[in-house]
Amino acid sequence: MDSKGLTGSPLAITGTFLDEISHDIPSANWGCEDWAKDFAAMRQDGIDTVILIRAGYRDRATFPSKVLAKLHPTLIVDEDLVALFLGLAEQEGMTFFLGTYDSGDYWLQGNYQAEIDLNLAFADEVWERYGSSPAFGGWYISHEINTFDLGMMQVYEQLSQHLRCLKPLPILISPYIRGRKQFAQAISLEEHEREWDQVFARLQGKVDCVAFQDGQIDFAELPDYLAVNAALAQRYGIACWSNIESFDRDVHIKFPPIAWPKLRFKLEAAQAAGVDKLITFEYSHFLSPNSIYPAAHNLNRRYRNWVKSLSLQGSNDDPNNSDNG
Repeated sequence: MDSKGLTGSPLAITGTFLDEISHDIPSANWGCEDWAKDFAAMRQDGIDTVILIRAGYRDRATFPSKVLAKLHPTLIVDEDLVALFLGLAEQEGMTFFLGTYDSGDYWLQGNYQAEIDLNLAFADEVWERYGSSPAFGGWYISHEINTFDLGMMQVYEQLSQHLRCLKPLPILISPYIRGRKQFAQAISLEEHEREWDQVFARLQGKVDCVAFQDGQIDFAELPDYLAVNAALAQRYGIACWSNIESFDRDVHIKFPPIAWPKLRFKLEAAQAAGVDKLITFEYSHFLSPNSIYPAAHNLNRRYRNWVKSLSLQGSNDDPNNSDNG
C-alpha cells in the first residue's frame, strides 16, 4: 500500500461521516490522539473527504456555541471538535464538510421556520470561527428525509441560499429510502422515483451532491433503487454519491459492523449503478482498525485486502502497464 492509500479502485470508499454527536450508536470516547490515529488510518484507506454528520444535536454540540447556548443554557460540550477535525483534515489532505444543527424538535413538529432561523444564526457563527480553514470545503445539511416534504424543501432552500452567500461551497444531503427495514408501509420503486423527481426539481441548483443511505431496503431491491437514484440525480445535474452503510441492520442489536459479504455486495451494486463517489456511515465505528468493535478490525482487513487485489488486477489488465510490455 503506497502513501496515498487505497486509491486504485473505483470500488474504494473515499469519504466518511464523522459521528460524534449521535443518537443511536455509542461514543468511542476518543481524545485528540485517538482521532489523529484514526484520520491517519482513513487516509491510508483512501479517504479524501470527511463529513461531520451534525455540528450539534438537541443540547449537545461539537464546539462551545453561543448561538446554541441561548437555546440550551446547559450545553453539553467538551472540546472544540470542529477545530480538531479541521486541523486533522488539513494535515491529511482531506476535504471537510461541516454538518448543520439538528434541533431534534422544531422541524419534526412542523415548525420549519424556527429550524431555519436557528440554523442561519448557527451557520454565521460557524463561518466566523472556522471559515478561514483551508480544509473547510463543503456544507452538509444534516436533516434527513425520505420523500417530498414541502416544509423541508423550505428548510433546504433557505439554508442552501444562506450557506452559498457565506461561501459557495458544495452542499451535500444524505436522504434515506423508505424501506421495509424501517417502515411497515414501505415505498415502492415507482413511488420513490416520483417523490424524488419532485424533490430534485425543487433542489436543482441548490444542492450539489446527494448520497442516499443504502441500508433500509432488501439487498435484492438495492440495485434498482441505486439505478433510479443515479438517473434522477443526473437528470437534475446533481452529483450522485452512495452512502454505504458499514453497519448491519439485519441483526437484533443496534448496530454492529456489517458482514463483509453484504458490504461487498453494496459496493459492487453502487459501482454498477454508476454513482460518482462512495462514502460510508461510518468509518470510525464500523470500518476502522481502531474501532471499539473488534469485528470492525476484521472488516477493515478484509476490505483493504479486497480493494488491493482489485487494484492489482486492474494494473495487470492494463496493456500500457510496463509489467505487461
